Amino acid sequence: MPTKNIISNTVKHLPTITKIMLMLATAAIIPLLFPSEGKGLHYDYAEGGIWRMGDLVAPHDFAVARPQAEVDQEVAEARENLLLYYHYDNTAYNRTLERLNSLSTSYPDSRIRQMRNAIDSIYRTGYVEMPNDVPDFKRHDMIILEGNVGSQHSVTEYVSPLDVRDSLLREGVLVPSLAFDRNRTQLELDSRLSQMATTNGMVRQGELIIAKGELVTPEKAQIVRSLEQDNDRRYQQHYHPVGRYVGQAALCLFAIGALFLFMRNTRHPILEDTRKVMFIMVLIVVMSALTALVLYVNADWVLIVPLCVVPIMMRVFFDMRVALYVHVATVIILANMVPNPFEFIFYQLIAGMMTIVAVRNFEDRSKFFLVAGVIFLSYALIYTFGVLSQESTLESITADRYLIFFLNALLSLLSYPLIYLFERLFGLTTNLTLMELSSTNTPALRELSRNAPGTFQHSMQVANISEDMMNEIGGNALLAKVGALYHDIGKLQAPLYFTENQNSEFNPHDELDNVESAAVIISHVPDGIELAKQYHLPTAVQDFIRTHHGTTVTGYFYRKQLMEHPDEPLNITDFRYKGPMPFSRETAVVMMVDSVEAACKSLKSHDKESIDRLVDNIIDDKIKQNQLQNCDLTFGDITAIRKILKSKMMSIYHSRISYAVATEKK
Repeated sequence: MPTKNIISNTVKHLPTITKIMLMLATAAIIPLLFPSEGKGLHYDYAEGGIWRMGDLVAPHDFAVARPQAEVDQEVAEARENLLLYYHYDNTAYNRTLERLNSLSTSYPDSRIRQMRNAIDSIYRTGYVEMPNDVPDFKRHDMIILEGNVGSQHSVTEYVSPLDVRDSLLREGVLVPSLAFDRNRTQLELDSRLSQMATTNGMVRQGELIIAKGELVTPEKAQIVRSLEQDNDRRYQQHYHPVGRYVGQAALCLFAIGALFLFMRNTRHPILEDTRKVMFIMVLIVVMSALTALVLYVNADWVLIVPLCVVPIMMRVFFDMRVALYVHVATVIILANMVPNPFEFIFYQLIAGMMTIVAVRNFEDRSKFFLVAGVIFLSYALIYTFGVLSQESTLESITADRYLIFFLNALLSLLSYPLIYLFERLFGLTTNLTLMELSSTNTPALRELSRNAPGTFQHSMQVANISEDMMNEIGGNALLAKVGALYHDIGKLQAPLYFTENQNSEFNPHDELDNVESAAVIISHVPDGIELAKQYHLPTAVQDFIRTHHGTTVTGYFYRKQLMEHPDEPLNITDFRYKGPMPFSRETAVVMMVDSVEAACKSLKSHDKESIDRLVDNIIDDKIKQNQLQNCDLTFGDITAIRKILKSKMMSIYHSRISYAVATEKK
């Protein structure tokens, strides 16, 4: 294939290639975040509970380890009863006297004589060295070695540092005549520990360990723990980091692939938007990184990770179904990386589903606290009744777990600033932001109502009709309403050039020619974009400013130019809006409502026939000029829009009944 064709095909399919690369990158990154050391097969059970899984049969021979508490107790007893080995130091007495003589110039003779008498008394009995790392020194027996012969004695038969109250004598003068033999003592301890039994028999391959529905007694639990330890040992013997990474990456890829297939079949507009796909992938990676971080610190705290942030964010930005699928995919990916995957999946799926339900109609930021309460309650109830189902009592419940759930719910409030952050990073817009922008107290709308009151009233009318229409035909009614409110803010730059803001007979267009007038009218679109950027309006709202006239022409001045200068050449681009054309249901509806609402005001008669004819002509003209070709409106939608617009215009401009007014005289 020629290089030119390869480049052309690559550019053509670049969006698809980008999304595939995002998917592969996400699947490749996640396994790298988690601890590399793996474990063998483990089982989900609780000591004292019921064995919920199938019959467990020994897959191979293994030794049953003794309970660690028993082993620790036996080691403590061995250390407590340890024999301490010593040997005589025949030079100790003379070295002690040498130290005493070196002090004769520093102390009075009486003090020296007193210490000499104490030394003689101590060495007649024997001065024993006391090792620092032997607790309860006085309780031990000692073996005094003379050559290859040893004799057993009690430490209390000799003088130890604990018996000498004179600190100068004890620390600066005395040399032990019975020196501690550390090496020989350690050999004695090692010998005792090596003789201790670490196992309680063997389980042979094929032997039934525990049957389904059987009570998990302490003895059975110890056998299962021993099998898990043996599985870990065998796993480490055959552990290969590259193979483990490839397996985990493949599992992540399957989960993400399933998510992509779902969006391809049910939420294709999301999949077409690279920003939205990147947003979803980044959120999954961030939550995976937080989970991995907790696992590095303490695996028992894994439920502290606020994983319900995922359904909250997805529900706020998209809808309930997308929130559920993304949450399920995230939980499945992480379950492959965490201990006790069954417990993890159960907690996270139930809490996530409850969160999605709680986030429904999320139009007030104070509801974040309500959602946090739902999250805590979900986790707490699952834990409480889970313990009850496993152990039939609540005795083993600990407050630490509830603290973890509380911190999880508290951390879920991070979704509040995260929504703002992701809106800015990916140029997305949530209903929360739209609700704030729908208030007429925003700076942009206050300015519009003050300096262009006619345009403000027109925008309010278009917004209300567009919202009702989107509720009827389906779509984002709130987005249509907000887009309609701001679609004409560009008229703030020259409000008197638009008829709805003219309060006198003076018309500034009288001083301009038709081309200049058309340029002023057309400029309200780019002016509106500049103002929208100054007021930090989202891109989704700016789209309504760009598209509400599409690529149509300013009909009045265009026709006027044709009538006044029929023989002069006419450049239609001087009278045409720059577009783009509407590319969504919402922008298309606002375009049609805007045109119909403005045109209805110019009708001399607002009877049904006039309004019906006007609506049909305007919509037919939009279709004829291909202004609706890029949006996903169907013929059925167009028919419904015609009907709704006619009904709305009739209700606004209906004829009023004249009531007789009683005169004061009558």
